[in-house]
Amino acid sequence: SESVHTIPSIPCYVPEELQGYHSLVPLEPITPERRKFVSWFSTVYRATSVNDGAAYVLRRIENFRLTHHAALGMIESWSRIRHPNIVRVREAFTTRAFNDNSLVVCYDYHPNSQSLMELYFRSMSAGTLHASMGRIPEATLWTYIIQIANAIRVAHEAGLAVRMIDPAKILLTGKNRLRINACGIVDVLLYDTRQDIGLAQQEDLVMFGRLVIALCCSSITALNALPKALEIMSRIYSPDIKTLALYLISKPGPHKTIAQVMELIGTNRLVHEMDEMQIANDRLEAELMGELENGRLVRLLCKFGFINERPEFAREPRWSETGDRYIIKLFRDYVFHQVDENGSPVVNLSHVLTCLNKLDCGSDERIMLVSRDEQSCLVVTYKEVKACIESAFSDLSRVSR
Repeated sequence: SESVHTIPSIPCYVPEELQGYHSLVPLEPITPERRKFVSWFSTVYRATSVNDGAAYVLRRIENFRLTHHAALGMIESWSRIRHPNIVRVREAFTTRAFNDNSLVVCYDYHPNSQSLMELYFRSMSAGTLHASMGRIPEATLWTYIIQIANAIRVAHEAGLAVRMIDPAKILLTGKNRLRINACGIVDVLLYDTRQDIGLAQQEDLVMFGRLVIALCCSSITALNALPKALEIMSRIYSPDIKTLALYLISKPGPHKTIAQVMELIGTNRLVHEMDEMQIANDRLEAELMGELENGRLVRLLCKFGFINERPEFAREPRWSETGDRYIIKLFRDYVFHQVDENGSPVVNLSHVLTCLNKLDCGSDERIMLVSRDEQSCLVVTYKEVKACIESAFSDLSRVSR
């Protein structure tokens, strides 16, 4: 999986630096029982780019000798595709840093992601059909179908074939959010065969159908017992899913296209999916606004920390107690150090947040600040206190530069 940082189960050699990437960490066990990628073993690493400091995934194809440099042009074609249901392809290169001829393809890194294989098939017997065990809700299944179909549509419109509609290569990167991973590699590995792109796109649809049947039956080999698989699908899911799956695994033809698949899915389901996406976006924006508010208050508190009780500044031991800084000190007491009629501390977070928000926006509301000995008081607005804070912090910042 490209979600969990694991320690290799057998010793392996990892270079310190690789074509502008460093700190390589294997993301899956390196064992002899690994599944092959077409005819080659592959290894997945997380690495940090020296260019932007961000983490990326490097998928290495072991012992692969590139015979036509033009094959890397397929990776360039994939790198131009930016789609929410496809793990973005960044670049590809060959290297001998692992003491062999390796092909390395760089992808965006999505931490804590899981493949559909891990989620729905790893804990079950691969050859057993399950009528209800681990059943995926139909609404979730349609969400998966729409996302995968949308990713296929974009690839086909760009004149490409996905070739990776496999539960081990489709990642769940968020709540019901799928991304097809490892795109472009098969195009490079099989470049010499020059497979007709139309046939490859037809194969995408067949692989898609196999995946739908496997998810419905919780069995990766469900297609081997198709009548029983269809009986399970008919019993658990609506007829539309069965109709779609049968269309996908049907014989290739000129009218069998991803556009026809989208029509079978139906406008109502596509619109519903769009509604759910916008609702989720609204929720995320609301949470982001809350974090933005928290960030503004933290900046204010940091400025308080720089100014209040500063022992000395500009050779003035009592700098924080004089001038505008005295008003800031009194305001700090007004916000955080209030007491009740019995002299007990008033711990009222609502009062603190209200005062800080009014301060941040520079309210014209007036407040009375009283000294600790109650011998003097000042009536000021939040706007005036904010100006005092900005002035004092500006003085500190100017000297620190």
